[in-house]
Amino acid sequence: MTNSSPLTQDELKALVGQAALQYVVPGGIVGVGTGSTVNKFIDALARLKNEISGAVSSSVASTERLKALGIAVFDANEVESLAVYIDGADEIDRQGYMVKGGGAALTREKIVAALASRFVCIVDESKLVPTLGRFPLPVEVIPMAVQHITRRFAALGGVARLRLKDGQPLVTDNGQQILDVTGLSIKDPSAFESDVNQWPGVVTVGVFAHQKASVCLVGTAQGMVKTFTY
Repeated sequence: MTNSSPLTQDELKALVGQAALQYVVPGGIVGVGTGSTVNKFIDALARLKNEISGAVSSSVASTERLKALGIAVFDANEVESLAVYIDGADEIDRQGYMVKGGGAALTREKIVAALASRFVCIVDESKLVPTLGRFPLPVEVIPMAVQHITRRFAALGGVARLRLKDGQPLVTDNGQQILDVTGLSIKDPSAFESDVNQWPGVVTVGVFAHQKASVCLVGTAQGMVKTFTY
């Protein structure tokens, strides 16, 4: 049933967070991402905490939120595989390829996604794009390589800017820095991800093509959830 008045961004996040519960495997360990939409999923997951063994988290912030709700959190090294990983995206295309890293957790997100058999992406419809590149591409880098990598992106027509927090370079959970790159149109996400990941000093590029979404749950302003499978 649709809603007569458009839902707010916060309500859309809660809508898809709740919808993602159907993909949680009873008795299993669920992979949990990072960000404001995932926070809504974590809040919903608390209702199932006695039906799951726990979670593997992609960030310190998500780990703290899970533990505060009484959900056990396992280190990624403690599990061999996960049935599902649930996370948001900064943008996603029609093939399930994504750009992620707006919350600076892209490296850990990609690690947890690689453990999972299924990636369920939860977003609102504003995140759907025909071609990746509208959202500034996050790239986690080793600090001594910042200028070198900035020049590499400039050669591709991109403008890389160091992400700041309180006037200082943001430091990730891994102790590294983030470049946000604008001006790109990523027409072949798999090849682009493979190429940039080979650049010396790149920890992780925020294109998720090799760990793309299996399912995307899209919240619409009318209060519906559209399901896309890839």
